[in-house]
Amino acid sequence: MKIVVTADTHISNKGKQLPTCLLNECRTADLIIHAGDWKSLEVYNTLSSYGEVKGVYGNVDKDAVKEFFPLQQVVEVNGYKIGIVHGHGDKKTTEKQALAAFYDKEVDVIVFGHSHIPLIRYFKHVLLINPGSPTDKRKLPYYSYGILEMEERIRAEIVFFDGRS
Repeated sequence: MKIVVTADTHISNKGKQLPTCLLNECRTADLIIHAGDWKSLEVYNTLSSYGEVKGVYGNVDKDAVKEFFPLQQVVEVNGYKIGIVHGHGDKKTTEKQALAAFYDKEVDVIVFGHSHIPLIRYFKHVLLINPGSPTDKRKLPYYSYGILEMEERIRAEIVFFDGRS
C-alpha cells in the first residue's frame, strides 16, 4: 500500500496550487494523509479527486476545516496503526507534541507537521514522519512531501523538490 503524506499546504486562495509532482504522486497512491494546516477545504477537494484522504486540522485552520477533520486520529493500514496529528501546542517541541498526542495509544507510525521541517526517525518503536511542506519551505532549500509504503515492512521516504516541478 502506497501512502502519500503531506502537511502545511497553507492554501487559502485560488491562485496558489498544489505542486504537480505531489499531484502526480497522488495518482498512484492508495491513501493520502494530510497532517493539518490546510487553510481551506479546497486542498481536500483537490486531493480527494485522486483517492481516499485522511487528515487532521492544524493551528491555522479555520472552522470549516475543524468541523470536517479531527484534532488527531488513528487509521489502520495493512495491520499497521498510523497516528495523525498536526503537532502544535505549548512548551514542547513539535516532535514531543506529536509523541504526547499518542502516549496512551499503540501506534506504529506517527505522521505530523507544523514545523515544516522534514523528518524520518524512530523514537523507541514508533516511526515518526514529518513530510515538511510542498508549498511553504520557509528557510529550507527545498519543498517536500513524504511517501509511506506499508507492506510486510514499512518504508518511508521524503521527496524533495525545488518548486519548479
